Amino acid sequence: MDRRLLVLALGMFALGTDSFVVAGVLPQISRAFQVSIEAAGQMTTVYAITYALMAPTLAAFAARVPRKVLLLSSLVLFVLANLATAVAPSFTVALITRALAGLGAAMFAPTATGAAAMMVPPEKRGFALSVVIAGLTGATALGSPIGAVIGGLGDWRWTMVFVSALAAGSAIGVWALLSHIALPPKVSLAQRVAPIADPRVALTLASTLLYMTGQFTIYTYFMVVFDRVLSGNTLLIGALMVLWGSCGTACNLFVGRLIDSIGNRRAIVTMLVILAAVLATLQWSGAHLWTTAIALAVWGSVGWGLLVPQQHRLVLLAPQSAPVVLGLNTSFTYLAVTAAGLIGAVGIRTVDGHHLGVIGAVFAVAAIGVAELASWRIKAHRPTGAAGLKAA
Repeated sequence: MDRRLLVLALGMFALGTDSFVVAGVLPQISRAFQVSIEAAGQMTTVYAITYALMAPTLAAFAARVPRKVLLLSSLVLFVLANLATAVAPSFTVALITRALAGLGAAMFAPTATGAAAMMVPPEKRGFALSVVIAGLTGATALGSPIGAVIGGLGDWRWTMVFVSALAAGSAIGVWALLSHIALPPKVSLAQRVAPIADPRVALTLASTLLYMTGQFTIYTYFMVVFDRVLSGNTLLIGALMVLWGSCGTACNLFVGRLIDSIGNRRAIVTMLVILAAVLATLQWSGAHLWTTAIALAVWGSVGWGLLVPQQHRLVLLAPQSAPVVLGLNTSFTYLAVTAAGLIGAVGIRTVDGHHLGVIGAVFAVAAIGVAELASWRIKAHRPTGAAGLKAA
């Protein structure tokens, strides 16, 4: 295994951990800053919106900056921002530092994936990308639960220090192992958003936005939705988060083969239906430990497993712009995390934290309709006898 890829994967692991770890320490943040639980949830929102909006923008405007310089600069900013969050004297300052951490993440993620592709021969680029992206997906299975346990056993501020330490390790590796990396072909901001003009791509991205909003409305407020079984038990919190993320990681490996057999349309619709059903019943399944564990296993599997058929569909639709459309899919995911933080906060205030699953299910059902509309447009645009979109 190329050590340079592992160094970049570690950086992505830190970014992914920072994206979701706040969910595991939300009550502590709320108490520390004397704000409501829904206000504390906006620490995830601020990070996510900065990442979503700035990632494609910075990738376009920093196209001519040497890759190593950009990677190191982004990691240093990320480390300092998370350390600043750890010592923030007020909630306002914490929100500002979270935005700065999101900016560092927005600089690092597209640069790391692009660098991974440029560091290896063309025939190995798929593997290189899978290694780096595995760091991001692995964060849901291990990074966030470990951060939650650290915060539960000690203080939530140590969770931020943990995230900083991960990124610092990546920075040291980048400095020591990466030399000159060829600059990728320049892609302007207009070129990066151009695929959205295709209604099929736009609808597929919209379905990602909807179902991700649905599931992160619950996950952002994990400690509230499942408080009846968690009861502040730090190890149990970590174990259930590991279960959720691990099932998602495992499903990603299985779904790729499934798509080859049944096509991405059936996979998308089936998994969205299951997701909607699981989220809609969380108000009951979340009342007991064993039903909560089953619900989290199924939810994690389909919620993260959906990324594979969605990305498969996007690549089939725009094979010449695959890196661009996949980057847009990531941006829409983080826009969903942003929306989820706000929607969940309103839900807690107006209905009840235990009913957030119903709100999430509504978004999943809407995603089914949009995904099917995308399928209809794909069929309508498919030339007679064409095999390119056969699996769609």
